[in-house]
Amino acid sequence: MTDTKTILVIGTYDTKDAELSFVCDRIRDLGGAVISMDVSVLGDPEHPTDISKHDVAAAAGKTIHDVIEAGDENHAMQMMAVGAAALTAKLYGEGRIDGMIGLGGTMGTDLVLDCCQALPLGVPKYVVSTVSFSPLIPADRLSPDVQMILWAGGLYGLNSVCKSSLSQAAGAVLGAARAVTPPDRERPVIGMTSLGSSCLKYMKHLREPLETRGFEVAVFHATGMGGMAFEALARQGHFCAALDLALPELGNLMVGSVVNAGADRLTNAGAAGIPQIVSPGCADLIDFAGWQEIPTAYKDRPFHAHNRLIKSSALNPDERRALVRDISKRLNEAKAPVAFLMPLGGVEEWDREGGPAHDPQGLAAMIDEARRAIKPPIMLTEVACHINDAAFSKKVLEIIDRWISDGIVRVER
Repeated sequence: MTDTKTILVIGTYDTKDAELSFVCDRIRDLGGAVISMDVSVLGDPEHPTDISKHDVAAAAGKTIHDVIEAGDENHAMQMMAVGAAALTAKLYGEGRIDGMIGLGGTMGTDLVLDCCQALPLGVPKYVVSTVSFSPLIPADRLSPDVQMILWAGGLYGLNSVCKSSLSQAAGAVLGAARAVTPPDRERPVIGMTSLGSSCLKYMKHLREPLETRGFEVAVFHATGMGGMAFEALARQGHFCAALDLALPELGNLMVGSVVNAGADRLTNAGAAGIPQIVSPGCADLIDFAGWQEIPTAYKDRPFHAHNRLIKSSALNPDERRALVRDISKRLNEAKAPVAFLMPLGGVEEWDREGGPAHDPQGLAAMIDEARRAIKPPIMLTEVACHINDAAFSKKVLEIIDRWISDGIVRVER
């Protein structure tokens, strides 16, 4: 990468030429360089772009005529999204771009999100959209470090209102490209899922010992977006081992809560051949967004209002059994060793005797189903303690040390 940072600017230049050109000009005014990519289908930009719609279609193995003949704009733009994402990855791989920014309504945003996912963690990715932060955008469409700004007043035409959003985004993506410190690979990274330390505390027991062993430890907050980021990095092979010890997002997915990390949760580390230690931390609870009404089916269960953003109900024994079966099914597809730790004394801090979520019958059902469903080659280990006790973390470290000794987990790059 050169000292002059180059930003890829993506959009439909046939309908948004003025807005996209404004962004390009602001980046250049600030000392950056631009590569423009047109993802239009029917029309043409007022001035040629660096990457034409014909180039984008060709990168998807199509001609623009093929795209037009797709029959509707949804299928047409999905074809263009394939080509745009492929070209985005290629440009970065060749060292030609340092970041990207895309503009759009729902159609353009849909395409640009694919381009963001084509870039690795640490590459600045900005989306200026009329639907930024909208529930229309599911968590599994977002790359781990994507940045978004609402394109206020930007549905049609350039004006002083939307210039505010566009100029901020232009400065932000260029500034990020200049300031970013990309993840280094000097030490192997262990990815760990957890929740806040009031609920799950093992990260306090594990981080320092793992770092002493030569690992870098990255802890992900398993509240939807954190699990999604964890899965994205696992898919990229970023981890040498995964400590997936907090699984509330799977229960949330099962019951339809919006606080989930997508349908591929607990699958990507195994598919990438990354060894995993898994435990059902906080898998007894269902998380709901603070603004959500608790469904009637869950109103008579143990309840905890964590703050104004998130509140939790609980899974009943049958639901816990179904969740353990789902966990087993996902782990059975893994291409590397998997250890499943079942803490017999409780799976989160409120699941202790006298705690608001303590449910001996529910925990017993989870333990019993783990004994039934978790079979070789998955290694089931029962730990006679609570998940937040030091003995649980000690067992995790014992497995890590054995895997290091056996060459399953490598400490050196």
